[in-house]
Amino acid sequence: SGRGTEVEIKRVNKTALVKNRAPAPIQISAEQLLREAKDRKIELEHHVPRQQITDTEELVEYRMRRRKEYEDQIRMQRHHLGNYIKYASWEEQQHEFERARSVYERGVDVDYRNVSIWLKYSEMEMRNKFVNHARNVYDRAVQLLPRVDQFWFKYSYMEEMLGNAKLARQIYERWMKWEPDDNAFGAYIKFEMRQNDATAARAIFERYIDVHPTLRGDLQYA
Repeated sequence: SGRGTEVEIKRVNKTALVKNRAPAPIQISAEQLLREAKDRKIELEHHVPRQQITDTEELVEYRMRRRKEYEDQIRMQRHHLGNYIKYASWEEQQHEFERARSVYERGVDVDYRNVSIWLKYSEMEMRNKFVNHARNVYDRAVQLLPRVDQFWFKYSYMEEMLGNAKLARQIYERWMKWEPDDNAFGAYIKFEMRQNDATAARAIFERYIDVHPTLRGDLQYA
């Protein structure tokens, strides 16, 4: 090979570096650093132009292309539930709610024990005010995974927010049959207090002590 370029490497005196604590001639503020970093990022980033869809035919073509991409991702990683959630969320954005439900159902079939997919599914229904569909999702979730408190909390809270105290109470009663922990009983007691029913709240306290005869329970009741 030809003669390469000679590079002179100078050793840095570390002691000198450490001792030199004088301020730099030009002080750079944190704001400047952030601004420069942002500017550099803008320069380096490759921006994908936003697609402008001008007619129905283009919209149909765009949706077909996107669906094929999502289906390909699922085919490559069938057990990766994040792909189903992204796909269903995209269908929701298109207001294709039946398609979104179909995708969520496919995800649930892959792994019904995954808490996230049930929560995303129910949140979609609530967000779009499909109350009966949300009930259906929560009801299936609590039957399949009764030990996941989050489902019971959200299910009962949804009914309470809709003004359905009777239905919320029924959900709490179903939950209590599983003899859940302190937090669950506490939530039920607070619910009855919000309904201005101190007698019912006291009765739940008594049941809690029967189920969890611990010092903590006695102290709470006292």
